[in-house]
Amino acid sequence: MASENIGAPAQKPVLFVLTSHGVKGDSGEPTGFYLGEVTHPLAVLDAAGIAVEFASIDGGEPPVDGLDLNDPTNAHYWNDERFRDAIRRTPRLGDVDPSRYAAIFFAGGHGAMWDFPTSPAVQRVTRDIYEAGGLVAAVCHGPAALVNVTLGNGSHLVAGKNVSAFTDEEERAVKLDQLVPFLLASTLSARGAHHHAAPAWTAKVVVDGRLVTGQNPQSATGVGEALRDLLTARTERA
Repeated sequence: MASENIGAPAQKPVLFVLTSHGVKGDSGEPTGFYLGEVTHPLAVLDAAGIAVEFASIDGGEPPVDGLDLNDPTNAHYWNDERFRDAIRRTPRLGDVDPSRYAAIFFAGGHGAMWDFPTSPAVQRVTRDIYEAGGLVAAVCHGPAALVNVTLGNGSHLVAGKNVSAFTDEEERAVKLDQLVPFLLASTLSARGAHHHAAPAWTAKVVVDGRLVTGQNPQSATGVGEALRDLLTARTERA
């Protein structure tokens, strides 16, 4: 799914990456990508005429969580056949060409905790986009993608960076702290990141240069806005 930006300087699209992992550990409980963490940033970028494309770890149709159709933004996209078709036919992340994208965005959902950190494609594509001067963004559990990304000099991408992500407190509140493979905020800190938290379930977005991260579902729109603003500023300078 791509938005058109007619009359504006050509801009590469943003790549949205979705988890393909559909079960919370050995609990048998379903999970996947969190719908609102895709639709809310997407709505911001669509309104700005910024093109978006999708990929997932395994390709095909990834599992969805948070299917709240009382949320009007969710309902708008879930009932849009173009969006649904794009989600049904995602390419494997390992098959995409990183040079095609201005930015990469990792949506959350608990599934991300299992397949984002261990994916060689996540590490390679993120590094390539970032080192080519592109933007990296993630929200909620999406920053799980960043815990093992290293740059060409061997340092972790998040080392020394200000970030936000789903907090240990929020993980305990949903009673999954003993089920997830690691606690996200603590692990980012262990990688050298400076983690910033707002009170549980309130919005928190942190921008550090070309890295944009948000704490929870409440932060999804703000991450989209920050990404939009960074991309728009680049276009205006072009």
